[in-house]
Amino acid sequence: MARVCQVTGKVPVSGHRVSHSNIKSKRRFLPNLQTKRFFFAEEDKWITLKLSTEGIRTINKNGLNSVVKELRAKGVKI
Repeated sequence: MARVCQVTGKVPVSGHRVSHSNIKSKRRFLPNLQTKRFFFAEEDKWITLKLSTEGIRTINKNGLNSVVKELRAKGVKI
């Protein structure tokens, strides 16, 4: 699976690794992804999502039901 948050859509970005002598080489900044299980009460089942920590905060704030509804409207299979 790709390193993409299913809720926020965060992806790895590129930048420079800078040495002490200021030599720059390419590197990737990876999002802080967590695999998290939630109990989806409307369908009486567990769902597993790959989320960034910002995505977990979004679910805590808005609720799992509204986030799943938005994901399904986008076409994400859950």
